[in-house]
Amino acid sequence: MVSAQLTGAEMVLQAFEDHKVDTLFGYPGGAVLPIYDELAKGKNSIHHYLVRHEQGAAHAAEGYARSSGKVGVLLVTSGPGVTNAVTGLADAMMDSIPLVCISGQVPSHLIGTDAFQECDAVGITRPCTKHNWLVKDINDLSRILHEAFYVASSGRPGPVLIDIPKDIQFQTGTYIGPETIKHKSYRPKLKANIEKIDEALKLIIKAQKPIFYTGGGVINSGNAAVQLLREFVRLTGFPITSTLQGLGAYPGDDSQFIGMLGMHGTYEANMAMHDCDLLINIGARFDDRITGKVDEFSPNSKKIHVDIDPSSINKTIDVDVPLVGDVAHVLEDAIKLWKSNVYKTDKAAVKNWWNIIDKWKSIDSLGFKNDKKTIKPQFAIQRLYELTKDKDSYITTEVGQHQMWAAQYYKFNKPNRWITSGGLGTMGFGLPAAIGAQVAHPDKLVIDIAGEASILMCIQEMSTAIQHQLPVKVFIINNQYMGMVRQWQELLHDKRYSHSYTDALPDFVKLAEAYGAKGIRVETPGELDKGIQEMIDYNGPVIFDCVVDQNENVYPMIPSGKAHNEMLLGNDNEDSEISDEGKVLV
Repeated sequence: MVSAQLTGAEMVLQAFEDHKVDTLFGYPGGAVLPIYDELAKGKNSIHHYLVRHEQGAAHAAEGYARSSGKVGVLLVTSGPGVTNAVTGLADAMMDSIPLVCISGQVPSHLIGTDAFQECDAVGITRPCTKHNWLVKDINDLSRILHEAFYVASSGRPGPVLIDIPKDIQFQTGTYIGPETIKHKSYRPKLKANIEKIDEALKLIIKAQKPIFYTGGGVINSGNAAVQLLREFVRLTGFPITSTLQGLGAYPGDDSQFIGMLGMHGTYEANMAMHDCDLLINIGARFDDRITGKVDEFSPNSKKIHVDIDPSSINKTIDVDVPLVGDVAHVLEDAIKLWKSNVYKTDKAAVKNWWNIIDKWKSIDSLGFKNDKKTIKPQFAIQRLYELTKDKDSYITTEVGQHQMWAAQYYKFNKPNRWITSGGLGTMGFGLPAAIGAQVAHPDKLVIDIAGEASILMCIQEMSTAIQHQLPVKVFIINNQYMGMVRQWQELLHDKRYSHSYTDALPDFVKLAEAYGAKGIRVETPGELDKGIQEMIDYNGPVIFDCVVDQNENVYPMIPSGKAHNEMLLGNDNEDSEISDEGKVLV
């Protein structure tokens, strides 16, 4: 469609169609009723999923986007509708997930009068979106809609918001198709300077202790970037590690992959990061969970940083060779140069480096003492992995200890299968995100690895799963504590467990049944495999209550304020002193 006369509400749905949106998560309210009325007329192919809370809509859109590579779209009403969605928008902003949020607004003439369900949506969401718009003229709406999809999905992806007053939704104006719209100023640079790439490769061939440090930017760049990363890593023979959001970009069971790094990363990954002489950062942002003590982070290394977002370069860590561009384009050019046979790595030095890493590996930092009577949470994740690894599963998580155990013990060999809240750390994320992933992949096994505290924050979305016949599985690691809060209170606050014990938990089996789902409870290791298989085989939503050891902590752990080579490896080290500065950094 080049142009047509449409109402504002019709424009929204026409833009969805033009941008190939077939899935919408939302919750109706007065300020968006014209759009919902257009949905009811059935002139489009959009499938709307009714959530139970606008936060759920945002997280579901995130799960959909993260698992499919498409833009996630949500529709919320004015006032509390948009403020409820803010957490999801902030989450998407931190983790670079492309979302388009359409919010209703009170009629134009009432803006600024404290009208019913009015709030300054643009002002409130400005810090947690890539860009946002308040529509003031019906003839601007189509341009804004097309720009929104472009901004959300281009460069470093992220959420955008369009606030549409109710009168604009009723008005008729000229709709212009996306093929005629080009953003005036936002043009992300895709290709890096070829001389800088050459400079980076010259550092690579000289390196004796190199390491790849990869992040979610690889996955955001797309499948081509993932394949090119794998090719380049294998060409060099270098070890590779990953951030939380980057898991799956490189196969988790490959011999060159040495695990996740950071606060709860493997001993070998963190030691290699600290001792390396060349750090090759591809699509990661040097956040505080990774760097630890900044002035002691990888102190003796040259640093290469590939990132499409120029503001991320030298933001926290100064680098020697910045490569601003899209990961896929940069890696493609790097591999072309490499294959010109000019570049050769120091194989003898790299072999010696691997010998050092293998000694660190032998410490077995993810090892734990199993128990015949009590389920260890690590063991529960291991068994879940073993019983689902051949099913091309999609895994979401809530936030806390269970999230870290899932990252440590569940191996991801493909991108987009791991969906978690990393930057914002949003409890309640996992269930609605699993719903979004299940919508995107209706025939796949989707599991939310949850904590008993986190799951209760958005448990109402189980009703969404039931209504829309989405067979999501919720696998609760139930230690009856806000586990990560308890762990920090144990290590930082002399075991004063202030309000971290959840002593009024529901019966999760009965709760599942109340929603119309299946409930399963397992309390001993011998019951675990049978219970997991029952969960997998059930054709519908399941809440699986896995009762685990209450006292287990997540290890390894870099204490706050410490460098990467000062890790706690287990319970024997719990008395290690953490500085006052470190306590602040938790």
